[in-house]
Parts: sequence; structure tokens; C-alpha cells
Amino acid sequence: MKDLVKMNTSLGEKIEKMLNEQIRHEAHSSSTYLAMASWCDANGFENSANFFYEQADEERGHMLKLVHYVNDTGGRAISPEVSNIQQDYNSFRSVFEAALEQELAITESINRIADQCVQDKDYTTANFLNWYLDEQVEELYIARRCVELFDVIGEDGIGRYMIDKEIPTIEYKAG
Repeated sequence: MKDLVKMNTSLGEKIEKMLNEQIRHEAHSSSTYLAMASWCDANGFENSANFFYEQADEERGHMLKLVHYVNDTGGRAISPEVSNIQQDYNSFRSVFEAALEQELAITESINRIADQCVQDKDYTTANFLNWYLDEQVEELYIARRCVELFDVIGEDGIGRYMIDKEIPTIEYKAG
């Protein structure tokens, strides 16, 4: 019975492996954002801490969406082990630069999976990934905008305070 079920999966082995790797990336992102939130909390940046707590929850949601998809299509989602989470940052700005780098890496990973789906003619998974591709446009916009605040406002004087106040107001409006 187990072999019959596996034979009837719509998910190819290579795509399943890539999706499980993406699950790991999303879990790592969630843990990274949690560490960033904690760093911001410890350094008095309350609004930024709340921003990163929300990001951590959102990334966990992205991971769960992938887990359900893999399992629902007859694959087997693997609960990832998460390690090597950076806990300390050199500066307030470096936290946001690391967040932008994280989002760029996630975008690249999702693009690789989407490309493989097209090559394998797995249009169902390619369609599923469209949500993630759209989501990354928003994620990258917000991450870039956060880093831009450091250049626009500057960190001198009350600059970091002003940046921390601005972080929760950033939102993406498509089009």
C-alpha cells in the first residue's frame, strides 16, 4: 500500500527534496527573526522587536504552508533541525541588513524551486509557489525600506529612536 500511495503522488522526488529544503530555510528564517527580535528588545528598540516577532510568526506560517503542501500532495515533509542562529549584532542597522540578506536568500531559493518545477513540468507546484513569489516581492520591499531608513534618517542623535518609530509603519502596497 505504501508503494502504491507513493506512486500516486503528484510530487517528484527532486521537487519534494527542494521543498523540504525550503521548509528548513523558512524555519531558519523564523528562528533568525526571533533572535533579531530578542536583540532589539534587549537594546531598547521595542517597535523593531515587535516587527521581528511578527516576522518570526509569519515565516513559521510560510513553513507550515509548505509542510501541508508536501504532505497533501503525497510527499513527506520533514520537520527541520534549526541551528547556527546568529544571536548578536554589531549595530541596529546590521540587524536590518541581515534581514534583507535573509529575504534575498529566500527569494533566490524559491526561484530555484519554481525553475525546477517548470523544467519538470510540475505546474501544480509551480502554481502553488506563485503565492511565495508574490510574497517575496512584499518581503523584499519592506526589508529594503527598513535599511533605507538608516540612510534617510541617519543614526546620530535621535536617529535610531526615529527609525524604531518608523519600522512598524512600513507597508507594501502592490502597484
